[in-house]
Amino acid sequence: MPEISVVIITFNEEKNIGRCLDSIKEIADDVVVIDSFSTDKTEEICKTKGARFVQHKFEGHIEQKNWAITQAKYPHILSLDADEALDETLVTSILKIKNNWQHEGYYMNRLTNYCGKWIYHCGWYPDKKLRLWNSRSGSWGGVNPHDKYELKDGDKNAGYLKGDILHYSYYSIEGHKKQTDKFTTISANALFAEGVKASWVKLYISPTVKFIQSYFLKFGMLDGYYGFQICKISAESTYLKYSKLKALYK
Repeated sequence: MPEISVVIITFNEEKNIGRCLDSIKEIADDVVVIDSFSTDKTEEICKTKGARFVQHKFEGHIEQKNWAITQAKYPHILSLDADEALDETLVTSILKIKNNWQHEGYYMNRLTNYCGKWIYHCGWYPDKKLRLWNSRSGSWGGVNPHDKYELKDGDKNAGYLKGDILHYSYYSIEGHKKQTDKFTTISANALFAEGVKASWVKLYISPTVKFIQSYFLKFGMLDGYYGFQICKISAESTYLKYSKLKALYK
């Protein structure tokens, strides 16, 4: 039976980290929090709940998560963000595979809570994530800030677990817009470093296509007012990313 290390990265997460840690009590054999020098009560809460607390300079989401793996006691790792928690069905699923581990990694769905409402459309659900894996079989990749874990042999040896990661994303629309501004700057810089150009199609057509896909084709309208806001901000995010990329070339 493999022992599981739960690895979480944080920065000023006093609002969320307690809920995250409480949700993994039954399945974790080791819990390590990698913190980017929080100034709130994150450290106090983590230590009170028995997690190991390690501080490390943040150099990017992908870089931080790959470094965090090196701090885990066991190679079998469940990776969570501080604003996430496991629902009861997912906890049961993980307990079952601890007694019958068959794959190199396991996917699970993520269900997002936005301003107090669970979002089932907009392309936000089911939001499949590979979060439980044998760390000897892959590493974090993607383009910052949108990291993803990649198995060396791809998904051919990946399983799927019932249950949801509960993602408590934004407590306000303004918070969403603020995060979008931050993330689009990171994305633009990452694309610039890769030599990607911002064409007029990406700048002006992609945002419109993004809204149509999210709101109509992925039924964002069924999530009501907040569904509209999510789709609108997603389109704005696409525009901001490419406009900031274009500005970098100037």
